[in-house]
Amino acid sequence: MRWQWRLGKFFGIDVYVHATFLLLIAWVGYSHWLANQNWGEVLSGIIFILALFACVILHEYGHALTARKFGVKTRDITIYPIGGVARLERMPEKPIEELWVALMGPAVNVVIALILFAYLFLTSSMFRLGDLSIASGSFLGRLLVVNIILVLFNLLPAFPMDGGRVLRALLAMRMDYVRATQIAATIGQGMALLFGLIGLFGNASLLFIAFFIWIGASQESSMTQMKNAISGIPVGRAMLTDYKSLSPRDPLERMSQLLLAGSQHDFPVVDEERIVGVVTRDDFIKALSQHGDKIAISAVMKKDLPEIDSYEMVENALEKIQESGVPALPVTHAGQLVGIITAENITEYLMIRSAIRNARSSLAI
Repeated sequence: MRWQWRLGKFFGIDVYVHATFLLLIAWVGYSHWLANQNWGEVLSGIIFILALFACVILHEYGHALTARKFGVKTRDITIYPIGGVARLERMPEKPIEELWVALMGPAVNVVIALILFAYLFLTSSMFRLGDLSIASGSFLGRLLVVNIILVLFNLLPAFPMDGGRVLRALLAMRMDYVRATQIAATIGQGMALLFGLIGLFGNASLLFIAFFIWIGASQESSMTQMKNAISGIPVGRAMLTDYKSLSPRDPLERMSQLLLAGSQHDFPVVDEERIVGVVTRDDFIKALSQHGDKIAISAVMKKDLPEIDSYEMVENALEKIQESGVPALPVTHAGQLVGIITAENITEYLMIRSAIRNARSSLAI
């Protein structure tokens, strides 16, 4: 189970809501009930949260549709209790393009805030900030204020907020992309420490934000360094070449034997020298517990997998692994199966290459 549900598809992009979002709805409803003992207020609070997250979805579409203009597709948009995530296939290659993609999310919230302000002004419905709170006051007024907060929060110069990407894009216009990422991540972690220190003196929400920023900055820096490390490496160097394969007509019992006989977890399925699928260990265990070991491999294998050529670059293979959700993908050349590539293989190759480089450096000294 993916723990998320599809809300729909808009502008060619699927929108999902994560199951944990229901916890936020429940918490909002419970809080309003404790404060007012009124079902009308509970419903009003829930509607406000839904309106707020509609603005969050529009924010993510600002990123996604701008990225599309630069030839970058968006896999999907998922809504979580802490916000939304637009999963781009990759970040734009040019810093100026990344800058525009990062800015267009907050820009959407600016537009929403201006529209709300214009409506409230023209209808003589302006409000005083002192009359607003999280749970009371003008509905549109609260939505206006929240959109302004979203802009300010997202433009903090720290990953994983948009401001961190804006900062990196500006730095990358003058220096190496990896170096720009490291500087932006360091600034973000410095902000996280500051928020954490302030949070220790009574504001628990700042502690959560500090943790969120610290983890986001660390992950972004690590991912960028890894992508740089694997850049320009052909798949043929990092793939697994000593492997076993299965026939679609083999029973699950055959895979049981292969799993126990070696360390291979996922197996390519070959029919008359043609790759037709892959069976993963997780799918095998699930099918084994439900149907026993006599059903055919063809009923369990994953089909229509992305093709990877041994001459392709490792970074492309890693993207395909992540996009497909399959831990091991077959590698072919001239239509023939020549290996298997996994994220684990890639990591091991990098570790070996790094160790060799360190040894050479030590010998040179």
